[in-house]
Amino acid sequence: MSRLEARPAPSRAMMLASPLIAAVAMLVTGSMLFLFLGHEPLHAFYVYFIKPATTLYGVGELLLKATPLILCGIGLAIGFRADVHNIGADGQLTMGAIAAGCVAVYFEGVEAPWVLPLMLLAGALGGMAWAAIPALLRTRFNTSEILTSLMLVYIAYLFLSYLVHGPLRDPAGYNFPQSIMFGDSATLPLLVEGLRVNAAFLLSLAGVALAWFFCRHTFAGYRMQVSGIAPAAALYAGFSAPKNVWLAFLVSGGMAGLAGVGEVAGPLGQLQPSVSPGYGFAAIIVAYVGRLHPLGVLLASLLMSLLYIGGEAAQMELQLPSAITGLFQGLLLFYLLAADLFIHYRFKPRTPVVPLPPVTTESTEIAA
Repeated sequence: MSRLEARPAPSRAMMLASPLIAAVAMLVTGSMLFLFLGHEPLHAFYVYFIKPATTLYGVGELLLKATPLILCGIGLAIGFRADVHNIGADGQLTMGAIAAGCVAVYFEGVEAPWVLPLMLLAGALGGMAWAAIPALLRTRFNTSEILTSLMLVYIAYLFLSYLVHGPLRDPAGYNFPQSIMFGDSATLPLLVEGLRVNAAFLLSLAGVALAWFFCRHTFAGYRMQVSGIAPAAALYAGFSAPKNVWLAFLVSGGMAGLAGVGEVAGPLGQLQPSVSPGYGFAAIIVAYVGRLHPLGVLLASLLMSLLYIGGEAAQMELQLPSAITGLFQGLLLFYLLAADLFIHYRFKPRTPVVPLPPVTTESTEIAA
């Protein structure tokens, strides 16, 4: 028999290599899955991971889907570094989209340069307001932020559904549950003509740079990192735990809200019953695969985006179900967590206990 024993110091090299190890293990498992489904693995991998990025349009789609993952991922990573677990980024993205959509609908027909910045501001504030609810419950009542932020996701979904079926439904939309199409002043400009990737991608790159500066060169970023690594040391130093919780939630909520604006003012161009295929949840995987580092989140977002568009290509060319995307995402997270387990712990054999000989009356007399 053996037991898990904490390592004195986890290997930094293995910490950096574990995402690559997890990706390789995901590919090996995927090859066995493709064989089981009757597909030649090399051809299936080409369709899934290479073919989507061989055209200019495919690269544009890759960057388009990576944009909300980057924005949500860097916000979550900042919170996770402080041991604040916001699981509700998808709800905050939805509320940011709603807030921006309300601005676009209210100023319908107004062609002014300030409409889009106002939408971005409203989206960030909408996401922050929704994130403030679990922050308040955590700091005031010591409620688990994991449960409250997660439950608020579904409330946001239902609120969006109510709006597009009722107050914000397009009166000329043949009773479809959707808002009016946003005007030119309420949509993000395209980066390349003929592609769908828009200025939100540049906004996400700016967010990566700001997040890196915040984590490396500000006292607040240092304070949050110390609180996540050594809570007792942070308490001894007088760092405020509630302040960290509020900052983590407001930053991640604001970034998720901006991701929502990027969706409704970008490829969607209106409010629909669903504005996200689960970007907020996928961003949790992105944050951990990226090792909670802004540059790592950028690279992990591109990988996760490839899983999205590769899954769509596999559905069309290989006739695979849509659940294949979630399966690969789950495999990646599973192997990453398994690698982390052995980075921080090791198996140690249990020392067998040798029973002592029984004490008899005769042996006691001899000893005396």
